[in-house]
Amino acid sequence: MLIHAGDTILFQGDSITDAGRDRAGDCLGTGYAFIAASLFSALHPEMQVSFLNRGISGNRVGDLEARWREDCLELRPNVVSIMIGINDCWRRYSQDDPTSASSYYSGYRRLLTELKEHDPKTKLILLEPFVLPVLPEQREWREDLDPKIHAVRALAREFGAVYVPLDGLFAAACTKAEPAFWTSDGVHPTPAGHGLIARAWLEAVGATS
Repeated sequence: MLIHAGDTILFQGDSITDAGRDRAGDCLGTGYAFIAASLFSALHPEMQVSFLNRGISGNRVGDLEARWREDCLELRPNVVSIMIGINDCWRRYSQDDPTSASSYYSGYRRLLTELKEHDPKTKLILLEPFVLPVLPEQREWREDLDPKIHAVRALAREFGAVYVPLDGLFAAACTKAEPAFWTSDGVHPTPAGHGLIARAWLEAVGATS
């Protein structure tokens, strides 16, 4: 298993990770981070693992860079789980404020490099961004999102991270139920969508048995 007894696991990302968490305490929100932490703790109570959530709604890679020291390095996590990128895509279409694939890659790489320089033993879990075409115009997003997904895959190889292929998993899930069953707007998961992410996360870290 990737996670060891006494580890601190940090979830980082945007609104999908944030999931309405209470900033006043160490609330995990109501999404996949909460589900994954709850199930992990129920399956492995003897490990006494701690979970933190520092996802912030609306964040892009550049926003993570701006708060990386306070919201990651200074917390000294043993495992960092990151899902970031859909806002780097979405803003191109909603606000004409694009993030190029090269800028996304280089910013993401700086985050991981700084983390590894801070503590080479830190383990990484990278979750790829995804979109489901709940709205017809979201089919056009593939042009922007696909290169960013490839960037995350390249970073996972370079940094030896555990990789969670969410875009493909959600696409496969849509053969069983329509996209709106999994996300309300093509981006933000429904309870079923959060459950799908949490299950994939637990399987990826080897925590389901």
